Amino acid sequence: MERPAWAPRSIDISVPSVSRIYDHYLGGSHNFEVDREAARKAMEFMPGLPKISQANRAFMRRAVRYAVGEGVTQFLDIGSGIPTFGNVHEVAQAARPGARVVYVDHDPVAVAHSEAVLADNADADVVAADLRKPQEILHSAQVGHLLDLDRPVALLLVAVLHFVEDADDPYAAVAELGAALAPGSLLVLTHASYEGIPLPAERAERAVDVYKDIRNPLVMRSRDQIGRFFEGYDMVEPGLVPMPHWRPDTAPEDEDPWALSGFAGVGRTA
Repeated sequence: MERPAWAPRSIDISVPSVSRIYDHYLGGSHNFEVDREAARKAMEFMPGLPKISQANRAFMRRAVRYAVGEGVTQFLDIGSGIPTFGNVHEVAQAARPGARVVYVDHDPVAVAHSEAVLADNADADVVAADLRKPQEILHSAQVGHLLDLDRPVALLLVAVLHFVEDADDPYAAVAELGAALAPGSLLVLTHASYEGIPLPAERAERAVDVYKDIRNPLVMRSRDQIGRFFEGYDMVEPGLVPMPHWRPDTAPEDEDPWALSGFAGVGRTA
C-alpha cells in the first residue's frame, strides 16, 4: 500500500483507525481502504452510521455557537479527530474573532492534520494526548499558552466517550477535567446508545462487534449512564436529548430517523 504524503511515517496504515473511519462517514478524504473496509462492515448492520456522524457534527456546531453567545470564547476539544469543514475553530472564530481553541487527540493522523490546518492560526493548536490522562492535557504547553483556566472554557467531548471502556473509568476522567474549569464553563457531550437506533439492538450489536475486531471497542451506554457524566453541572435546556433535538436550526421531525440515535447535551458549571 502506497503511503500518501499526508500520512505520518509513524503510523501503521494497515490498521483501521476510528478517526479515519469517522472521516470516511463524514465524506472526508483522509482515510485508507482499510478504514473504508471497516466502515463498510459496520454499515452492513447499521447503514445510518454516516447520518449519525453528520448529526454529531451539526450538534457540535450549534453548541459552539451557543457557547460563544453565552460569552465563552475558549474551547478544549478532546477526541477532536481529523479536521473537516466547519470544525470548532472555524465556527467559533467566525462567531467571535480571537476565540481560542485547543484540539486534543491521540491519533497521529488527526494530530498531523490538525497541525497542518492550524499552522497559520495563532489562536488554535493541537495536543497529542489521551482523554484517559487528563493531567497531561491540562498541563500541556498548548493549553497553558492558549487557554486561561481561570475563565470559562467549553469542554467538548463529542463522539469520544463511547470509545472509553468502563475499566478506564471515563467518569473519573470527565470529573477531573471538569474540576479544573472555572465557574460558568460548559461541558458539551455526545454519546452513542442503543436507545433511539431504528433497528433491533441485536443487529446494532453486530456493528459494535466490528469496532471490537479492530481493537477500538464501542461502548454503548444508556441515557441514564450518559447523564452521569453531567454530575456537578446544571443542564442547559432542553437537557440530554437526541442530537437533532438540541436547539435545532430546522424542525427535528424532518430528520432522518438514524440521526436520533444516541444523546447530546450541554451542562454548565455553577
